[in-house]
Amino acid sequence: MGKADGFLKYDRELPSYRDPKERINDSKEIYLEFPVIKTQEQAARCMDCGVPFCHNGCPLGNLIPDFNDAVYEGEWERAAEILYSTNNFPEFTGRICPAPCEASCVLSINKPAVAIEHIEKSIAEKSFELGLVKPEPPKKRTGRKVAVVGSGPAGLAAAAQLNRAGHLVTVFDKADKAGGLLRYGIPDFKLEKWTIDRRLEILEQEGIKFELGVEIGKDVTLKKLYKKYDAVILCIGSSKPRALTIPGNHLKGIHFAMDFLTLQNKKVAGETIPAELDIDARDKHVIVIGGGDTGSDCVGTSNRQRAKSITQLQYRNMPSSQRMPTNPWPELPMVFTASSSHDEGCERSWGWLNKEFIADENGYVKGLKVVELEWKNHREYTEKPDSERILPCDLAFIAIGYERPEHDAFHANFEFEYDNRGNFKLQNWQTSVPGVFSAGDSYRGQSLVVWAISDGREAARAIDIYLMGESNLPSKEVSKLELA
Repeated sequence: MGKADGFLKYDRELPSYRDPKERINDSKEIYLEFPVIKTQEQAARCMDCGVPFCHNGCPLGNLIPDFNDAVYEGEWERAAEILYSTNNFPEFTGRICPAPCEASCVLSINKPAVAIEHIEKSIAEKSFELGLVKPEPPKKRTGRKVAVVGSGPAGLAAAAQLNRAGHLVTVFDKADKAGGLLRYGIPDFKLEKWTIDRRLEILEQEGIKFELGVEIGKDVTLKKLYKKYDAVILCIGSSKPRALTIPGNHLKGIHFAMDFLTLQNKKVAGETIPAELDIDARDKHVIVIGGGDTGSDCVGTSNRQRAKSITQLQYRNMPSSQRMPTNPWPELPMVFTASSSHDEGCERSWGWLNKEFIADENGYVKGLKVVELEWKNHREYTEKPDSERILPCDLAFIAIGYERPEHDAFHANFEFEYDNRGNFKLQNWQTSVPGVFSAGDSYRGQSLVVWAISDGREAARAIDIYLMGESNLPSKEVSKLELA
């Protein structure tokens, strides 16, 4: 333990944001520089608990007290070694993870949690700065070939681990650039894309091949991959968006959130978008339906496109600012939060039922009819009398989640088994088709990047065992058993 009284001496402190009026003029990261000494002070707040609940709160099982101690001592190489032992891509999770580890921090019972996410990002960036992150191709190849379908966080993590085991790994993706959700779903102001390109360059130098602009099931059949490779892992995400089934949902100007975010990311990258395909919020009354991270990203993007007004509607009542008795520590707190995008300008409103989109004479949306709800409990509600109104709406983004993976093109070759939500049903990470595995949202359902990386790592170990009979790849589950 670096500093016995650090949690008493130092308050939680994080990097400040750039001024909202300034940052909406670009798509750069929103944080200001933070002195290294302050990061070390934040690491000193860690109490090195006898039972570190943060381990369990982190889907990757990151050894958080250990790397906190190393950061406090200024031992960045040791901190990096500890962090990379459980996490392939801390430069991503240190920027975009909602930090369930912090919710499980023992200090957070009665004080603000240790700034674990910021410390993780600091270790990642320091390790690049010091030249500690270098290509490490495997010393020996097994000759076994594995196809990874999808280059999002689950696919990249699986590819990195399988390559480390010595297998010949090829990653396929239908997009022109690798990164999946990291590149096309998350705005640059949260994750600048140079961070992805920097990591991809290392993965390629380690021997991983990328076949981009290739859609499996369309350009190449899954059957062909199955015959050519010794194993296939499907990391295709959960990309079929959930529709808002109300009258008028077919009108022009109503879009799924991810379509809007993807186009913006392409524009920021310098790609030219045909006018007929573009979605532009400039000078429009924008309504975002859905209160999660994707909805928040639509708010931040609309602000950068200079929307006339932005309203975010949510179905449920406004959350409490404090934990409820039914949501105790160390669970993820279901409390009111505001993102940096909300700080840039947005009217947030809770407890509304969307009734109907209203059309203008040209078939474009011009309004949204809503009614206020009176919730009896978590399941039942009634509509408040005389509360119906029509909100101005020139552009609507639907951000209410995803139904299932886009796996329809695979049915011609194989009979996969799915769960009741349409996700791949797995046994030890293997689908019902021998030799075909899955990881991430395509089996778990819509979830977090940190879970995708964890799944990719665990699935890679299962594939290694399938191919070789045993594996030296690390496993979170095996580590738990060894500790027990």
